[in-house]
Amino acid sequence: MASPIEFNLFAPYNKGAALIGSFSDWKEIPMKKGKDGYFRVTVDLEDGEYQYKFRVQSKSWFFEPDQWVDVTDPYATNVDGHSSEENGIVWIKDGERIVDTYVWQHDDKPLPSDHELVIYELHVADFTGGEDDPHARGQYKHVVERLDYLCDLGINAIELMPVKEYPGDYSWGYNPRHFFAAESSYGSTAGLKRLIDECHARGIRVIMDGIYNHSEASSPLTQIDHDYWYHHEPRDPDNNWGPEFNYEHYDENMETYPARRFIGDVVRYWIQEFHIDGIRYDAARQIANYDFMHWIVEEAKKTAGAKPFYNIAEHIPETTSITNVDGPMDGCWHDSFYHCVLEHIAGDTFDLERLKDVLDAKRQGFLGATNVVNYLTNHDHNHVMAELGDRGILGEAAFRRRKLGAVLVLTAMGVPMIWMGEEFGEYKYKTPDQAKIDWTLLDGDLNRNLFEFYKGLIRLRKENHALYTENIDFFHENPDTKVLAYTRWNDEGSRVVVVANFSDQFLAGYTIPNFPANGKWHEWTSDYDLESGNDELVIDLGEWEAKVFVWQ
Repeated sequence: MASPIEFNLFAPYNKGAALIGSFSDWKEIPMKKGKDGYFRVTVDLEDGEYQYKFRVQSKSWFFEPDQWVDVTDPYATNVDGHSSEENGIVWIKDGERIVDTYVWQHDDKPLPSDHELVIYELHVADFTGGEDDPHARGQYKHVVERLDYLCDLGINAIELMPVKEYPGDYSWGYNPRHFFAAESSYGSTAGLKRLIDECHARGIRVIMDGIYNHSEASSPLTQIDHDYWYHHEPRDPDNNWGPEFNYEHYDENMETYPARRFIGDVVRYWIQEFHIDGIRYDAARQIANYDFMHWIVEEAKKTAGAKPFYNIAEHIPETTSITNVDGPMDGCWHDSFYHCVLEHIAGDTFDLERLKDVLDAKRQGFLGATNVVNYLTNHDHNHVMAELGDRGILGEAAFRRRKLGAVLVLTAMGVPMIWMGEEFGEYKYKTPDQAKIDWTLLDGDLNRNLFEFYKGLIRLRKENHALYTENIDFFHENPDTKVLAYTRWNDEGSRVVVVANFSDQFLAGYTIPNFPANGKWHEWTSDYDLESGNDELVIDLGEWEAKVFVWQ
């Protein structure tokens, strides 16, 4: 039995619009515009799947005046991404529009708070299906196959690189064309929901990479009325990746900010439909509108309700204004941490004050532990092993420095993030081409050992809540030996001390004065007990080594 289904398109200043679809043999069905700026038409449809598009008289300056163009519905929740037509897909079930028939299983599972997170950034296509894998993996369902591995590592949040439908079948996703549709080369919307649900079953939160600065050049809104939603010209041509949303533009007739209205709908949709637990806002420096960011973060939190929701800005270089008391975001990517720590473990420099600044972000003006997300690399940079290799640091020497870096990421003030494969020494260079993780590396002793080292540090972080706080004190520094020591603590009596050697000298019988407490300590990375007395500790400290002491 057929049911009346409404199709609508918000295009307040376009003269005409029509609906075309598989249900009309692609013949035009005229649409009528109301005073609210929407073109509407109702079509009687039986349950099933249909393809459709809008035909609109465009107001975009790159077409002839009032030229008719065919556009995908900007609100299409499924798009035929495998054909050049890119038709919207509408599914009707029981007389209603649906996205899919997925039934959530694990919404009742408790999820970790923001300060407890250890984030793992991954790209769906490249996370699975390495060189020796006979199967063409690289979809949502294949990430599910690896979730137990991530649990074993100790990860409790994954950050997915963008999964909104983009042109073609391979991309990093920073060229979103269809903002309500999930990337179809990775699988179905139900497949993405199952991935998120299976994460929740394991206590893993899912953070989505959101692209709200720009869209891909042929995104539907650009075709309908470009300057209604976007800036006419890029504001910073050197950092431009596509038409940029104009969050300043207010339409007095419609009493709305068009770009804010659209992206607000996008954010609410992904939180409601896909149950995500946070958003990383790409290119926040280019968005450059704190009013909009305050509003969108508030909308996100309102939509998420009682569950924790982490809003992270990618603002490079970072700025304290984006997270602090009046700032819109909960946290931001801590890019100075990456640059500083990489240079120090590679031996490019030794600058104690700069190192202390990134380990204790309060010295840079950040207020809380969730205000910064620390990483040794991410999708925008080479793997650390590639950086070390470029400097002629290879084999065991590279893994030694890699472990030193891991200690700093997981014991500094802030939320730690790992880029996929880093935990076992993946060494590829950054490339926009397909670069799948080489899982066979885990068969190597040094690689497996690095994985176990990461796993141990993550366990320490979860067990010792001194590492959740803002508290950090640098109690010993020696520019001559290049040794730095700091302590982390909380009010419940937990205490962790890190002693790091940034030199290629083995320091035998090294005395650390002013040690935070006398008594029994456990060295975490090598698993042995020792005692401090007379307010000092004497240890052997290997070259490029950090030791981690836990108060007993």
